[in-house]
Amino acid sequence: MQDKYKAYWKRNVTLLAILLTVWFIASFGFGILLVEPLNSIRLGGFKLGFWFAQQGSQYVFVILIFVYVYMMNKLDREFDVREE
Repeated sequence: MQDKYKAYWKRNVTLLAILLTVWFIASFGFGILLVEPLNSIRLGGFKLGFWFAQQGSQYVFVILIFVYVYMMNKLDREFDVREE
């Protein structure tokens, strides 16, 4: 039983690390580091680098919340640790 919980938490932390990495790339990478190359592309009349710095990283964060909920529900069913 202990091995099952260790495997569950390992997959949970791995998923969390992947999602936080995606958010870091979207917010810091696209919004700060790659802002100049992205500004050559326009999205809705705004430069893409500016858009990521102002709104894009927030949209990515909200999408990642829904992805995390979906993946955790799937993981909970797989390891039979549902709250239901």
